[in-house]
Amino acid sequence: MEKFSSKVISLFYPLGLVFSLGLLILSACGGRPVVEATPTSPLEATQAVEVVLVVATSSSTPVPRPTNTPTTTPTATQTPIPTNTPSPTSTSTPTPTPTPTHPLMIQFMRQQDYPGSEITIEETLEAGVNYDRYLVSYLSEGNKIYALLTIPQGEKPASGWPVVIFNHGYIPPAQYRTTERYVAYVDAFARNGYIVLRSDYRGHGNSEGEATGGYGSPAYTIDVLNAVAAVKTLPETDPNRIGMWGHSMGGQITLRAMVTTSDIKAGIIWAGVVASYPDMLERWRRRSESSGEATPTPDPTNPRRRWRQELVETYGSPEENPEFWASISPNSYLSDLSGPIQLHHGTADDSVPVEFSETLQAEMEAAGQLVELYLYENDNHNISNNFETAMERSIQFFDKYVKDSDAVGS
Repeated sequence: MEKFSSKVISLFYPLGLVFSLGLLILSACGGRPVVEATPTSPLEATQAVEVVLVVATSSSTPVPRPTNTPTTTPTATQTPIPTNTPSPTSTSTPTPTPTPTHPLMIQFMRQQDYPGSEITIEETLEAGVNYDRYLVSYLSEGNKIYALLTIPQGEKPASGWPVVIFNHGYIPPAQYRTTERYVAYVDAFARNGYIVLRSDYRGHGNSEGEATGGYGSPAYTIDVLNAVAAVKTLPETDPNRIGMWGHSMGGQITLRAMVTTSDIKAGIIWAGVVASYPDMLERWRRRSESSGEATPTPDPTNPRRRWRQELVETYGSPEENPEFWASISPNSYLSDLSGPIQLHHGTADDSVPVEFSETLQAEMEAAGQLVELYLYENDNHNISNNFETAMERSIQFFDKYVKDSDAVGS
């Protein structure tokens, strides 16, 4: 009986202790004060702690346990240490400003159209030895341009007559007359079986438009390219056999036209202003203020000569902006010439330096182009002392490269 009582007591004592501790925990959770059970011995205290731990861990909300994944320690950011170098702004790399397009640029001229128009006979002039002469007109950029036209008499070839587009040199526009100057030059080609069309250019004689000069504007070259298109409309013309002749300023027009269009089989230039634009700015100096020539170089103070200053102010000098000056120079495009060129120059020319023709010859040879150069010792700007020799060479050149279409691959 005593053993049974001891067992009962030993059984209920822990249960009572657990019950008391449970009340203590519930009271703590519920916010109400409870009577704290005081253990009577160290063993009881230890057992009480163990019971508390058991009860706490067996509650409905489990205590988080550490996992096997270690906590990641935040690393330092990659922000660089400030230095004395200022941070770049949004404008630290400026966008280059493109060079504005200029009408003189060869690439720009190639993109334009030169439709010309039908040729209108304004007046029938006195005939030559074996050719007819007319005062005619055609259209160029809306301007009515007058011109001298010669057509060989007799039966035309099956394909039509070959053509010479004749580009005169500088003559003061107010003094220009269609039937004056260059009479012997035109006559020589006309008598040898060529249609000759000599444009007056805009602003010259009765031609409409403003005379802008042949260097600071492409206007005269545009008039000539429209003349090429216009002459093709004549039933007497062979449109596949066209040559171009130019004197002085007309030489620059001829060279520019021949790198712009492929319609010109061959060119002949007498005393031509055929230098690059940088050379024109830096090397073109007249040897005399009054040459007395038929086509004097215009006075640099003339308003039509202000193109030099205007281009430099707008685009910079050739040293500052070589790309622009190359883009407007026909000499930069000699590999694209539409045909061979024959050059003539008097060594005593005091209007256009003979070095211009010599330099062009060297440039054309370097570009692999066919070129001929004839120098006339002590002759002037018009090659007056050797006119017949120079003209004979010119006719032979056109006969070979224009009349004989096989020679130029037509």
